[in-house]
Amino acid sequence: MKEADHTRWPVDSSLAELAQLAATAGAEVVGQMIQRLERPSPQHYLGSGKLSELMALKQAQRFDAIIFDDELTPRQQRNLEEALGTKIIDRTALILDIFAKRAHTHEGRLQVELAQHRYLLPRLAGQWSHLERLGGGIGTRGPGESQLETDRRLIRNRIHRLEQALERVRRHRALYRAKRRKSGMPVVALIGYTNAGKSTLLNTLSHADVFVEDKLFATLDPTTRRLTLPNKKTFLLSDTVGFIQKLPPTVVAAFRATLEELAEADLLLHVVDITHKNAAKQCQTVEDILAELHLADKPRILVLNKIDLIGDGRASGVLASIPGAEGQSLEQPAVLISAARGWGLDRLLSLVEERLDYVK
Repeated sequence: MKEADHTRWPVDSSLAELAQLAATAGAEVVGQMIQRLERPSPQHYLGSGKLSELMALKQAQRFDAIIFDDELTPRQQRNLEEALGTKIIDRTALILDIFAKRAHTHEGRLQVELAQHRYLLPRLAGQWSHLERLGGGIGTRGPGESQLETDRRLIRNRIHRLEQALERVRRHRALYRAKRRKSGMPVVALIGYTNAGKSTLLNTLSHADVFVEDKLFATLDPTTRRLTLPNKKTFLLSDTVGFIQKLPPTVVAAFRATLEELAEADLLLHVVDITHKNAAKQCQTVEDILAELHLADKPRILVLNKIDLIGDGRASGVLASIPGAEGQSLEQPAVLISAARGWGLDRLLSLVEERLDYVK
């Protein structure tokens, strides 16, 4: 489901990405629906006519879940579930579900669980909404209300413990970074839209064995490898979680410890899937998130990946549409590569060597 607005992403492209996310989570998509509104309805997100249409479609197709391409308020989600009699999932819940499946390290699981609990806390009331219909007076302060408050307290306590655990991780990372700075070894971080090929690039450059799959958020846990430059100097190359449009604030907050690695990096390699029809928009999404993280001025190289899947004639048109890709500027040079085939990696490493000398 998508409420069409005037954002940079076309509605069909955003819904296609939502379908990819749903498939990654294990769902089978049987249809889609779009409504154009000035603003979402505070009651049901959808207008009354579109809601009736969806109710009729539910009776005809008997699907068992509806996924919305935005984050719903607790009230909207509760009202939709009551009206449609089916499970309602929003974009944030879908991404968190994928993250829960993909996180394998202790830190990754802590980060995902914290984001899940922060998402769940304001939605607890819906589980006890039947009490609201009883009105005031006798009978409205029974076990249900007590259970709701108990659940809230338990979740708040769990959030507090998770925050403490992640703060310990953050302090450990800070100590590790301080030791790393003392050693003088530079750090280069891979960033990019999800499924742009960051893990493949890390594998090819370092002969690592990071899991790679043609799905969104195939890898979630950060990986770091030591590499050697043409001048025989060494550096650390770190993979990071992929970005995506409408990245939920709960995810950004929970992954603070991981994202701080970007701030400490000497150089960022912004990997772009040049074959994707929305490559320019994906590139801009990453740039926007970097700006939100106050990293817009961080030195970086634009790495245009998967050139083996695109012809030379089409490449020039794609390059012209990607911000910064047409230039070899000192601020952000660009390089064409194929991480899967190993094409252009010598040029990439030479650029890394030049940029690391430049940023010093």
